[in-house]
Amino acid sequence: MWFWLLGYLVLMAKITAVLTAVMVLAAYLVLVERKLLGRFQVRYGPNRAGIYGILQPVADGIKLLLKEDLMPEGADRAIFLAAPAVVAITALMMFAVVPFGPRLTIGGREIPMVITDINVGLLYVFALSSLGVYGVALGGWASNSKYALLGGIRGAAQMISYELALGLSIVPVVMLAGSFSLVDIVNAQAGLPFILVQPLAFGVFLISAMAETKRIPFDLPEAETELGAGYHTEYSGMRFGLFFLGEYVHMQVMGALVAVFFLGGWRGPVLPPPVWLLVKIVLVVLFMIWVRATLPRLRYDQLMNLGWKVLIPLALVNILITGAFMAA
Repeated sequence: MWFWLLGYLVLMAKITAVLTAVMVLAAYLVLVERKLLGRFQVRYGPNRAGIYGILQPVADGIKLLLKEDLMPEGADRAIFLAAPAVVAITALMMFAVVPFGPRLTIGGREIPMVITDINVGLLYVFALSSLGVYGVALGGWASNSKYALLGGIRGAAQMISYELALGLSIVPVVMLAGSFSLVDIVNAQAGLPFILVQPLAFGVFLISAMAETKRIPFDLPEAETELGAGYHTEYSGMRFGLFFLGEYVHMQVMGALVAVFFLGGWRGPVLPPPVWLLVKIVLVVLFMIWVRATLPRLRYDQLMNLGWKVLIPLALVNILITGAFMAA
């Protein structure tokens, strides 16, 4: 009884710590992005709410909670209300299999530094990523708006296309690690991070990850100049906030996966393992922000050509090369 209760308390403590860190980081990544874009574009970022604008995320949260939650006439009420939650919840659930440190031994009991270490963790991540597509597509369809519908269709087509390249780019990593467990993949990089032996897989994965998160230059589902705001045009208040939260949590998820698959995960000198993982996640997200400030939006035909005619063939060739080297 006590053994079961202790295990339950440890699990709840890990869930609480991970969710708190992810939510706080998501809020302040918004501030960091607005500050950096201000610097890139030679203008001021937020600087009024608190010292240097550090309370801006709090002000934004209060504003979203107090704004009126509107629903368009003719919208499918149940689906319209559920779509933002699907996007946010699926993104948060992906962190359940991300390891943030080696096993700890406390009182003779080993505690894995991951919410749950399942031997098919990689498949779990891709399954949730696929479910996230439904939130975007259904949110656009249920809004009873042509702009939102076009954004939802674009989002579904884009995420399906780039998810294929994303999955294929990880096959060589799985071949080298010999496991679908994210913990085993990190342990396989004890000697050398996979970015040094799989640079092509890293490049394909990183580009596909930016497309999966619908970031510029891959933000065709939103495309303000064409669709107003795309699939979330008709959303307001905290329901819009859930779409916004889902995007920034998804950026963190992709940053964590880049770190786990190619940068050695939590491994690093001097600093505690969770801090190393956090540093790597933030660096990947900062790179995404830098790309947003640098590159223009692609045309839709360019978007699809890049995915189907460039990234997928490169990923397939990389699988063949990796297999040949391993066989030799």
